[in-house]
Amino acid sequence: MAADSLALKVGLKDGDLITKVNGETLVYQDDLPKKMLLSEKVSLTVDRGGKDTVINFPPGFLKELTKNQLKNFVSIRMPNIVDTIDASKINYTSGELKKGDQIIAIDSISVPFYNDFIRAVKSFKNQAVALTVLRNGADTAKVGVKLDENGKVGYGNNAYKLLNFEKKEFGFFESIPAGIKMGITKLNEYIGGIKLLFTSKEHNVNDNLGSVISIGKTFGGVWDWERFWLMTGIFSIILAFMNVLPIPALDGGHALFTLIEMVTGRKPSDKFMEYAQMFGMILLLGLMAYALGLDIFRLFT
Repeated sequence: MAADSLALKVGLKDGDLITKVNGETLVYQDDLPKKMLLSEKVSLTVDRGGKDTVINFPPGFLKELTKNQLKNFVSIRMPNIVDTIDASKINYTSGELKKGDQIIAIDSISVPFYNDFIRAVKSFKNQAVALTVLRNGADTAKVGVKLDENGKVGYGNNAYKLLNFEKKEFGFFESIPAGIKMGITKLNEYIGGIKLLFTSKEHNVNDNLGSVISIGKTFGGVWDWERFWLMTGIFSIILAFMNVLPIPALDGGHALFTLIEMVTGRKPSDKFMEYAQMFGMILLLGLMAYALGLDIFRLFT
């Protein structure tokens, strides 16, 4: 992995391989955020140069990580290989980039990986630089370019094409128990996250609560039908759970009053039910307004 500012702050280094989270083996890269954020304390075991090193998050760090929505923490460490070239944005001073070129240096600075390149270009905004590239896997070439005001060259890399993905397929009858198991897992994760908001100092409601804006961000920037239906299913599970909570105006509240009537043999008065409904609606609408306000605040900060 490549360590960003927050990861460096806690003691992680470029090239570390995270093997365990709180003693549990980490198999998939995209399980890392979930395993960290659904914990009260985090201990990472990393393979560093063939030896295990344990990184314990100090008090308050998980809260900082959540507040930053996992930004500036870790990413996958990969070579910087040119994939797409935007000729209208590249300002060449000599030579030319070609698809498949691997950028390995900027002037005299070695940048063997993409994260090294990103760090280095920040010092060369609006400047002409010489890029050293590895071409055809054997030859080196020099390409002169002038970076724009953001330190951009004008190409796209193929980093994520180098990743290994595992795909599991299920037949129709296999998919039903697999789907149920996944639904139960997601529900347990959601309930665990809600519990941490009330029991852990590392998890702040303001950092985890959101409205339609936060929901929209979870779908990603590119349309994906599979992700759409996955998120739709998860939100349906969350809404079903919320609806059975004993809050007036929700089905759970009605069920609670029915149980009280069954136990006591007395039906709550119409006036009581009216006030209970009003209280429940005020509570729900207030929560919605608060969540929307947090999202709007985040947009401007």
